[in-house]
Amino acid sequence: MRRAAAVLLSMCVAWPAQPAFAYLKLSTRANGRQVTLKWAQTPVRYVVSSRDAAAGVTVDEFQAAVGRAFAQWQAVPTSSIAYQFGGLTAALPGQDDGLSTLGFRNRADMDRVLASTSFLVDVVTGSLVESDIVFNSSFDWSTAPAGQLGRFDVESIALHEIGHLSGLGHSALGETELREGGGRRVLGAETVMFPIAFGSGTVAGRTLKADDIAGISDLYPDGGFSTSTGSVSGTVTKDGQPIFGAHIVAFDLAHGSMVAGFSLNAQGQFSINGLSPGPHVIRVEPLDDAEVDSFFDTSLTVDLDFKVAFLDRLVIVAGGGDRGDVAATVSRK
Repeated sequence: MRRAAAVLLSMCVAWPAQPAFAYLKLSTRANGRQVTLKWAQTPVRYVVSSRDAAAGVTVDEFQAAVGRAFAQWQAVPTSSIAYQFGGLTAALPGQDDGLSTLGFRNRADMDRVLASTSFLVDVVTGSLVESDIVFNSSFDWSTAPAGQLGRFDVESIALHEIGHLSGLGHSALGETELREGGGRRVLGAETVMFPIAFGSGTVAGRTLKADDIAGISDLYPDGGFSTSTGSVSGTVTKDGQPIFGAHIVAFDLAHGSMVAGFSLNAQGQFSINGLSPGPHVIRVEPLDDAEVDSFFDTSLTVDLDFKVAFLDRLVIVAGGGDRGDVAATVSRK
């Protein structure tokens, strides 16, 4: 049936947390070329498993929480993505059955993973055929409006995983600190697509941020996205040589929001779309607030040996246009 299970698993890692400082689109090989991973048609139909619900969360409560998360992504006015609830199923997520299923499974072996998203892809077109989201029932969960002490929030984690289901990779707009005994604690995030989750008991991850909105709008543009927003592009170099994997943040002075991207080729080039018109501060930083393999394949060499730097001038973004003259230079640590 021209289908293959893509080796793509997007995981939300659990560490205790709180708000601070990206977007990557998922891609795959199809018919000998690299293509962006996305749905060819919407609405995207999903179902909810009626089996193996987590303690303290009924199937109805789970379905309502993920429904609210889907509704947030669908409500982005500059994106055409839409979703449709197809009812309950006795199937479990993770079965390649043509159904995009969300539900719980006990994965005690994955002791740091709250949830993961898998994909089934048409190997000829590269279009998504199915995407399942597994919530790990070995953790304690809640759908309480204000959260529940000691339990992770279903809606927050669903919002993150639905970003993956839609084709978004991880964003680096988060700030962490190292924990005793290993791992990182989230101090803040300006995106729901940060790979490390807020801690249990909080609902801080229930709201899409500017970076998430820019990412989903870039994947599924609509509502004047291409004319009402602009972009910044350029290069990042160190010692006269281009850098791969630098994290570039565009800070909107008028709205106090951030959208970011990465230098993604051997020439150190980057492009950040979905920026509001007006002045922006450009910051370049190493990818050192989360594990590098949360963003890039381990076969790629990401340069982390440079200091944080700011462009020495404001960049004025125009709606429908690109400021393509940004040349950022960084120095070794």
